[in-house]
Amino acid sequence: MAEGRRLEPDILERAEHSVSRREIDPDVVKVLYRLIRAGHTAYLVGGSVRDLMLGRRPKDFDVATSAHPQQVRELFRNSRLIGRRFRLVHVFFGPKNIEVATFRRRSEEVSAEEPLIRHDNTFGTAEEDAFRRDFTVNALFYDPQTFRVIDYTGGVRDLRARLIRTVGDPDVRMAEDPVRMMRAVRFAAKLGFEIEPATRAAIERHRTDLLKASMPRLVEETYRTIGQSGAARALLLMEELGLLEQLMPWLSAHLKTWTGPLESSPTVRNLGALGERIAAGEAPGHEFVLAAMMLDMYLAGAIGREGEGRIDVVDELRRRGFARTDTENMRLIMEAFPLLREPSRRTRRLARRPYFPLARRLFEMVAPVYGADTAALARFLENPDVYLAGAAVPAPSGKRRRRRRGGRRRSRRRAMRPTEPAPAPPSPAESAKGAEPASTQAVPGTRSQ
Repeated sequence: MAEGRRLEPDILERAEHSVSRREIDPDVVKVLYRLIRAGHTAYLVGGSVRDLMLGRRPKDFDVATSAHPQQVRELFRNSRLIGRRFRLVHVFFGPKNIEVATFRRRSEEVSAEEPLIRHDNTFGTAEEDAFRRDFTVNALFYDPQTFRVIDYTGGVRDLRARLIRTVGDPDVRMAEDPVRMMRAVRFAAKLGFEIEPATRAAIERHRTDLLKASMPRLVEETYRTIGQSGAARALLLMEELGLLEQLMPWLSAHLKTWTGPLESSPTVRNLGALGERIAAGEAPGHEFVLAAMMLDMYLAGAIGREGEGRIDVVDELRRRGFARTDTENMRLIMEAFPLLREPSRRTRRLARRPYFPLARRLFEMVAPVYGADTAALARFLENPDVYLAGAAVPAPSGKRRRRRRGGRRRSRRRAMRPTEPAPAPPSPAESAKGAEPASTQAVPGTRSQ
């Protein structure tokens, strides 16, 4: 046993914690007790124990056991072996699956010269499994037989102090798996915790290692970090710790242009609105999460085809492993924003696009950030012809309107031009002269149809 590790765990008896078996999915209880009846040790583990201790409802329940994967597979016909880095068993109950993992220890093959984890499939004891986990608050076990919470790493102490702390040396843990830096941000933002000072300092020292991680894992963790109720705080922490500059340098540079408190920047406020929707039960797709992050850059004219100070974010995200479908749909959703803010004939065509519902959701979500009028869009969608006819009537001027020839053809050409962002209302002097022609200046990043 390495120096500093506890030989005996801290035990919380049933009366000392808030975990109740009534709060555990009944199918998870079935899995636990079948393993126990077969002679194996089986605990509820990880985030589910943490959340139950905090009075939160877990999204998932994970089981850790002394049974090896093939033994678990033999006990449950409704199961499947998965994973390459980890050999896990998924036990299926209809559309739901319960993850069962064998107790593991840290691989002896991890070296100082090449600390990145290549595989982690060495079986161990419950204690060794606890010390293999990333953060102390995720290393708690719940024993369904004795109703005890078992703590080898000080996780209960850190739960009470509301701290995210690595299990073991934070420099070693961040170097061996750089994705842990993003996970620390995610848990701190999700739970409203602080990152413990030594862990925080290690993240800042190892931030340049972030892109050494497996790209698919890093992309997945990015979506999990931003696609949660604490999205705004997650972005702030990523920027503070230097992680955003590594992962999305263009977005970090955009945030640095904001002269006020970063919490009040449009990008952070957009993610605050996203977090509120998620807390209310919405489950946004990847393209929606990306659009919420990048929208303010797009509206500022910083996103488009490369050149003239613009960034081709679709290409940049693709280089980092983000799926083309997600990035292209992100672009379409963002490009719809000006047409929803100022409804026009082009908006009528937009409403028939398959991505229109997502574009509308994004517009309505962030409209308060930009002072946009959602009621105007609602009136347009209720009766586009009436809305457009009203928008075409000029202010009274005492002059008779000259009838245009070939008006339909001319309006069709005009409708193909990009729509300008919300123009200021005309001054009294301008109103007296009559309505001016609509501006044809293109919105950056908006394509003509």
